[in-house]
Amino acid sequence: MEYNIYQQVAYNLSIWILTGITLASIGMIVLSNFVGTPSELALSKENKILLEKLEETKQTITNLDQQLQDLNQRDAEIYRSILGLEKALDEEALLGIGGSNLYEEYEIYSENASEILAWTSQKLDELERRVNVQDLSLEEIKAQYNENKSALKNIPAIKPGSGILLSGFGMRRHPVLGYVRPHDGLDFRADIGSDVYATGDGEVILAKRYGTFGRTLIIDHGFGYKTLYAHLSDYEDDINVGTKVKRGQIIAKSGNTGLTEGPHLHYEVHFNDKPVDPLLYLFADISPEEYLLFKQIAQTNNKSY
Repeated sequence: MEYNIYQQVAYNLSIWILTGITLASIGMIVLSNFVGTPSELALSKENKILLEKLEETKQTITNLDQQLQDLNQRDAEIYRSILGLEKALDEEALLGIGGSNLYEEYEIYSENASEILAWTSQKLDELERRVNVQDLSLEEIKAQYNENKSALKNIPAIKPGSGILLSGFGMRRHPVLGYVRPHDGLDFRADIGSDVYATGDGEVILAKRYGTFGRTLIIDHGFGYKTLYAHLSDYEDDINVGTKVKRGQIIAKSGNTGLTEGPHLHYEVHFNDKPVDPLLYLFADISPEEYLLFKQIAQTNNKSY
């Protein structure tokens, strides 16, 4: 009798164990086929994170590519033009790649990962060649500049003050008049009494109050260039009409004269009596990073000061 009881218990335990194993096996099969094993789930999560990082990297590369294009445009439009150099090497020709698919090694991955990896590798290759082209161009510009320093010292090429850019060249809303009109220069942050510098060698041709500009100074640099410095509080003692000035020389103090919203320095560059964007001429004392920052400020701020 007792034997039969033990036998029944053993039988029931066996049934429970077999049922548990069967259900666990079915569960693993379902998870593997429809959800995934724990290791597969972890790998899937890791792949998702990696794809997100690759997308971030793609955006960073896109931004770098745009910045390099901006520098190349500045190089072509200003540096090479001012220095009388011919057009730079054909960048697009140097960037072209022919032949078979150079990035087929990435085709073993998922479609999304394969596309991003191939795009990233291609862009990095392009950026490397673009940087090499730009480097060659800058070396040529540097050599030409060194050979023509005596003439180039007259061209306005530095910031007129130490403050950061506030407003750029183009159509801007006037802070006092309230309507949009051409803004023919740049506005720099400058407290009253800050130093103002001549941006190139030349001769002072105006030093007086000048309409809404308030106290103003204009320098003729020759070669078709003139610069204007407005809203000044005072001139240096030796600055008068006819005074010869050197690039980097202190010529005045910034102020708040004329029609302004507050103290700042307004600066213009004219070539052949037409206003041009002074931002394109700040090439002697700002870094590429500063230039890109100034350009961003000029593009986003739609009012003058």
